Amino acid sequence: MKKILPITLLLLSGWAFCQSGFKLKVSGDVSTPLELSLTDLSKMPRKEASLKDKDGSVHRYTGVAVQDILAKAGAPSGKELHGENISKYVLAKCADGYQVLFSLAELDASIADKNVIVADTMDGKPLSESKGPLRIVAEGEKKPARSSYQLESLVIGQIKK
Repeated sequence: MKKILPITLLLLSGWAFCQSGFKLKVSGDVSTPLELSLTDLSKMPRKEASLKDKDGSVHRYTGVAVQDILAKAGAPSGKELHGENISKYVLAKCADGYQVLFSLAELDASIADKNVIVADTMDGKPLSESKGPLRIVAEGEKKPARSSYQLESLVIGQIKK
């Protein structure tokens, strides 16, 4: 038992170190590409979203609205979402290779009432190592397929003719 405790502490401190160096990357068709640390995200306006997981349990997530992150990166929004900008999208990429797609228009409050956040807590606690440090949460969808674990980057693109 005495040997297990130091090993456990070492593993936990290693996980905490890895998380502290984590950066959410925002790139692509934006005026200001970003690398946001967990501390940077914690200083942005906070939002909540509820999500029913595959097992039927409802959880409360807290984080930053994707729209706020996109605004910080200079992605088109509001009146700018017309013409060629209306065909722009956000590709959310996760550590395991899973990717999900959202249109910029569906994330913009001037067009839709969709609540999509980059969450760092679930039910008031940080996300577990296997699910975090960030999860994209799309509230109100019938299936949680676009609510993805271990979010690493948001890439803004445009459908080409």
